[in-house]
Amino acid sequence: MRIVIAEDNVLLAEGLQLLLTRAGMEVAATVADGDEFVAAVARHRPDVTIVDVRLPPTYRHEGIRAALAARRDRPDLPVLVLSQYVELVYATQLLAGGQGSVGYLLKDRVGRVEEFLDALRRVAAGGTVMDPEVVAQLLAHRHNDPIDTLSPREREVLGLMAQGHDNTAIARLLFIVESSVNKHVGNVFAKLGLSADDSGGHRRVLAVLAYLNNQSRTVP
Repeated sequence: MRIVIAEDNVLLAEGLQLLLTRAGMEVAATVADGDEFVAAVARHRPDVTIVDVRLPPTYRHEGIRAALAARRDRPDLPVLVLSQYVELVYATQLLAGGQGSVGYLLKDRVGRVEEFLDALRRVAAGGTVMDPEVVAQLLAHRHNDPIDTLSPREREVLGLMAQGHDNTAIARLLFIVESSVNKHVGNVFAKLGLSADDSGGHRRVLAVLAYLNNQSRTVP
């Protein structure tokens, strides 16, 4: 798998390169700002990219802007965004395109190597991956709406759905049979008024996130 990284922190950039190389992947380029990232994507045609949200010169949202610019030229470009903090406004703009191949993880997740590599592979394969902490904050800020009608198990299932897991994976993670997951998923979508179409794909993730984060704004 061929990768382009945009990360201005030298230690983290080198650590990512070492981690990915040891996992049998090829790091085609490591750059430190948005313009270099867009150029590197055009030059190397990577299978997946890793982008820090905050890059020089202002350290606000240059990474997201660069990812969006690269995806305008290549809409199917897989992008895994890394952030120090939960920044839902920036994450949502990437998700809004609806093409999938998008991930949003907190940087702490990199230390959980197998989990991080699994997320990267899922994004490269066209999936949508959200950090559990992002999902937890979205759920925590919803009150007095149909979310409150979900049972504790249905809330667990919703959280795992929003992280990009399919029903088989959810069954494994919750130690229950897949038929039970199917029932819980059906209940979740019914209670939230969402379509259950494409129950194993990224559109389901986007539908859930759109519901949870319906007050989202675009990147200025």
